[in-house]
Amino acid sequence: MASDRRTLLADAALDVLADEGVRGLTHRAVDRRAAAPPGTTSAYFRTRAALLTGLVMRLVQLDQAELRTTAEELPSLRTAEELVDGMVLLARRRLTGEGRRRSLARYACAVESVRDRELREILVPRENAGRDAVRLFLSEHGVTDVEDRTHTLLTCIDGLVFDRLVNGGEVPREALEGLVAAALRQAPGSHGPSN
Repeated sequence: MASDRRTLLADAALDVLADEGVRGLTHRAVDRRAAAPPGTTSAYFRTRAALLTGLVMRLVQLDQAELRTTAEELPSLRTAEELVDGMVLLARRRLTGEGRRRSLARYACAVESVRDRELREILVPRENAGRDAVRLFLSEHGVTDVEDRTHTLLTCIDGLVFDRLVNGGEVPREALEGLVAAALRQAPGSHGPSN
């Protein structure tokens, strides 16, 4: 039961952070958002740091679930076009509805993590179905530095999502096509298929 209450409060904290930013994230604001009696949030998360940590752990849990769902909905990636389709779907989810709210919270937490090692360690990109699918796709297409290319590709997509979150609109498919083409391009002097 306590874990259910912690999850409810972490979800409320995510909502507060998405709507009001880091400055608006207080125990009292989370109590109000969760429709909980005053003092409930501080009973489960004694300090602001504990509240942020609980929020970030919940955010990562939700993000991992989203990535699993996206990977399950897509066919196994055989062509660059199929990989781009997956990137378009993920970008759209990160920019609309609950995904948008999580993106706002994620970027706010990322800035906070610059000064908080524990948050940074929780937010570090981890193994997930989406990352695995990209890594496998690049490997099967003859890319030799798969880890670096996977990291660069996913970081660039994250940057495009951030840009659209701030400036509005969707991530253009052409931009994602360019990133995938660059990830598949062989370095000078290397051998292998360049798709």
